[in-house]
Amino acid sequence: MPDLQASIAHYYHQRTKYDPNTIASKNKVLDWSKQPFPFKEYKIGNIFDLKPYLSSPLSTSSDAKVQEWRRLSRLLACSYGLTAKLSTMGGPPIYLRAAPSAGGLYPAEIYLISGGTSLLPAGLYNYQALNHSLIHFWESEVWEELAKACFRHPALEHTQLALVTTAIFERSAWRYEDRAYRRIFLDTGHLLGNIELASAINYYRPYLIGGFTDSVIDELLYLDPEQEGVITVIPLIDLTENQPKIEPAKTALPSTINTQYPNIADGELLKYFHKATQINQAETPSSLAEVEENSPGEDKYNFPFCLKVSTSCPPIDWGEGLTGIETTILKRRSTRAYSGADLTLDELKALLNFTYQPQDYIGQGLDGNPDYFDLKLLQTFVGVSGVKGLEEGCYYYAPKAQELRQIRFKNFRQELHFLCLGQELGRDASVMIFHTADLNKAVAKYGDRVYRYLHMDAGHLGQRLNLAAIYLNLGVSGIGGFFDDQVNEVLGIPPDEAVIYITTLGRPRLG
Repeated sequence: MPDLQASIAHYYHQRTKYDPNTIASKNKVLDWSKQPFPFKEYKIGNIFDLKPYLSSPLSTSSDAKVQEWRRLSRLLACSYGLTAKLSTMGGPPIYLRAAPSAGGLYPAEIYLISGGTSLLPAGLYNYQALNHSLIHFWESEVWEELAKACFRHPALEHTQLALVTTAIFERSAWRYEDRAYRRIFLDTGHLLGNIELASAINYYRPYLIGGFTDSVIDELLYLDPEQEGVITVIPLIDLTENQPKIEPAKTALPSTINTQYPNIADGELLKYFHKATQINQAETPSSLAEVEENSPGEDKYNFPFCLKVSTSCPPIDWGEGLTGIETTILKRRSTRAYSGADLTLDELKALLNFTYQPQDYIGQGLDGNPDYFDLKLLQTFVGVSGVKGLEEGCYYYAPKAQELRQIRFKNFRQELHFLCLGQELGRDASVMIFHTADLNKAVAKYGDRVYRYLHMDAGHLGQRLNLAAIYLNLGVSGIGGFFDDQVNEVLGIPPDEAVIYITTLGRPRLG
């Protein structure tokens, strides 16, 4: 029987850890003929083709409606649109998208809910990435139901357009089994990073909502809850119109802490955990106010007598109109191999600056306080294997002080190779960023649902690292598979910090 003193979030995390003594027995042979199709299909609906609005820049037309279509088209293309089509040996082509996905499985779907706008009649829409279009599959007034399910989040009172992201579980579970739930939310976090930045480029302000009545929105979108679940709701405020004053509201709401659960068979844990982290209508929050800033809290660790290195630096220049961000989103690829050559300290500083210091980018047109769920719950550790001007070892990154604080001095290349399941990315990377969280404190604050928030915030930060690295002509790749407990032991990370995500950085191997 499970330990009934542990919440289901703790139980899931422990149960899905990779361990070097047992991982071989869990490896399975994949039947590629049964891989789920990564695009959702609707047989009936009115199609809005978005492709014509990608062919020219925003400023070439004086027609206001054409401008609106272009902004919406570019927002969706830069969030989750197709960026490449790769041929395979006799099999179906592989499609790559603007947001990275573990194993190229793309479990996320994007829906639009319209309360009736100048472009989109009221109802439900699915974004069809395969042909860059919207399909209007339900024509009905649903905005009031959405607002009630989101506990009257104030942003929904000032717009009639919202994105909804969902996850089709089997797309990822087909390969990663129960641990796929982690990867689904990391993938969603990367998608949220794109939505945040693509919105700024196209004059929208997205408001992130992670607390809602899951079953109501599942039903509203006609989802099969055994196959697909709502993950986030994101109202879009049009910044080209008179900007309303929106009262700050919580992005994250708590669920219950579930300590009563049965023995759960392998293959059933993912869906059981998803249901256990849902919010019911009866759990209406007393208030959506009392909002904390989305920036990190006070720096958690200040080790005595450690080496401290300032990371303060000028912000990355993304070019006029943020053209560098759009270009980078569309050309981004996960790096497959590193050369092992060093990065410079200035490059590492620039990566950390864009990821953790958004206030430095207000002058370029980006949001200085973009929505996350709760960055105060995440900590960042940096494993340095090759950075000119910086000793090898493990560092804690203190975002408030903007400095690296050394924990352990050592060359970790071989250990990192082992920790990352023998992937050469771990061995040859110059830098590895580890996002961690104290699960006990996180669950105490938000209940079991916090597991979603932690992984989405880590993925969101990971996407900013991705884009900054590509823009600086560096290589980058996220790793969601690692030996959990051994990471803490090898690097000297405190044992109460659960490892959530790893991002590798280095110089890409040519040829």
